[in-house]
Amino acid sequence: MKSENESPVSPLQWRQPPFRAATRALIVIATCAVVSLLYAAHEVIVPVALALLFATMLSGAVETLYAHGVPRSISAVLLLCLLLTIIGLIFNVVEQPARDWFSGLPRTMRVIEHKVHPAAQFLNQIEALTSRAGAIGAPAAPAAHSEAPAAAAPAAPAPAETALELLSQTRSGLVSTLTVVILCLFLLSGGPPMLARMAASLSADVEAVQALRVVEAIRAEVGRYYGTIALINLGLGIATGLTMLLLGVPNPFLWGTMAALLNFIPYVGGATTLVVLSVVALVSFDSVGRILAVPAAYLALATLEGQVVQPLLVGRRLALNPVVVFLAIWFGGCLWGIAGIVIAIPALVALKVAIAHRHGSHALLEFLGPANSASEGLRHAARSAIDRRATRQKSRA
Repeated sequence: MKSENESPVSPLQWRQPPFRAATRALIVIATCAVVSLLYAAHEVIVPVALALLFATMLSGAVETLYAHGVPRSISAVLLLCLLLTIIGLIFNVVEQPARDWFSGLPRTMRVIEHKVHPAAQFLNQIEALTSRAGAIGAPAAPAAHSEAPAAAAPAAPAPAETALELLSQTRSGLVSTLTVVILCLFLLSGGPPMLARMAASLSADVEAVQALRVVEAIRAEVGRYYGTIALINLGLGIATGLTMLLLGVPNPFLWGTMAALLNFIPYVGGATTLVVLSVVALVSFDSVGRILAVPAAYLALATLEGQVVQPLLVGRRLALNPVVVFLAIWFGGCLWGIAGIVIAIPALVALKVAIAHRHGSHALLEFLGPANSASEGLRHAARSAIDRRATRQKSRA
């Protein structure tokens, strides 16, 4: 039994070095366990995460149609069918140019090697002169009398992919796609009432209300943010395609589509598009002026989009720290591949919105991106959206 003089551990004692070290160790262990689980169960978690992402992006349109009398289930089906049709049309138009480009990669590499050869030869001559200057006065190395090693045996050709493996891969992709579509349909059809019932059954009333506020804020802000970003990227893709057409670049629609899709990934996507267009210009043209005009034109469009159009239409409420963005993309790519890269930025945006609704989290909010007035604007906008929605529900009731 405890003696009367013993007292429970006070909150101040948890801040002492032994308790603080134990807490940090538990946090590290828990983080490693969560990361291992996310990596091991990626086949199950990735479709669910993608469904949540698409449902969040489309929820704003579903709720708008619902406010005008269209049932959520019907609007969800219509929006998903429209989205899948647009994706199918884009894939159908881009497939053949992309296939032709990838089939010509060996010839492209030979053209690049031929055009870069003079510069590479000049650098090799400089390196040879440097090596000779460093070898002056050095003792000569003894000649090696060992016989030349025997030629390595040719590697055995890789076994052809069997029909069973191909069928298994196709089945896995089809199952994942159906999971994303069906789960997204359920989430959009249920809407906020389903989230309210789930929150009320899993937590106390006060915690449920707070959780619903955060979820509603994330849904409103992320949906509005990516809806606006999608329109901006569509404009950038059209402008890029028309510019490439005017400059005489082959397959301009392919490069416009690539610019629009990659621009969803901040910083990294634009840099990738710039590199690819530079390579395309190097392969397609012989004049230095025309080669430089292609990346310069895209750089001007991307600068106009990032520095003028996006701040004007989106604002800086959801601006993110570039270092955090790069680390999130790198970590998501290492963890889940392309799906992780797609999910990384929406997860950061949702995290910033959730943190903005917690008191005493200014330091973490400042780490994720510019806080201060931007954070206050984010809180005010989210609360205004929640209040407007509550007013509509009361008037409808």
